[in-house]
Amino acid sequence: MENVIVQSIFAFISTIGFGVVFNIKGRNLFFASIAGGLSWFVYKFCLLFDPSTSFAMFISAVCFSTYSEILARKLKTPVTTLVICALIPLVPGSGMYYTMHAAVTGDTLKALDLAIDTLSSAGSLALGILFVSTITRHYYSKKHKKLLKKQNISNTK
Repeated sequence: MENVIVQSIFAFISTIGFGVVFNIKGRNLFFASIAGGLSWFVYKFCLLFDPSTSFAMFISAVCFSTYSEILARKLKTPVTTLVICALIPLVPGSGMYYTMHAAVTGDTLKALDLAIDTLSSAGSLALGILFVSTITRHYYSKKHKKLLKKQNISNTK
């Protein structure tokens, strides 16, 4: 567990670097970096109980997407600035590299196996983000419609 916390702190620090590259300023940079640390913590914490990488990626994506959706409204900033920074620690870059390495060296079976693992990890991240984004959009559209109805009723009087 101590190792997970230390790794999460390093994920937070590395996300600061990417946030600077993405030109995120001020407190948005701090909160985007927290999203990166949170995403790595949830991912590693899930792996302690279930060895499925895809499941851990999905749960982590749901957590950091929820965090990003809520905080983006409070900070009045685009959700993507937070989501992209939260994705940085989880991107399956090594899987892509080793897939290409195996393909180039001629180890087709290993390349195929690694490609499937990498695509399932990336797909799990995408599905987690899509899941939260869809629910949030649906929730806020209903809330917005109720507000419009209420304003129409008060404007007609």
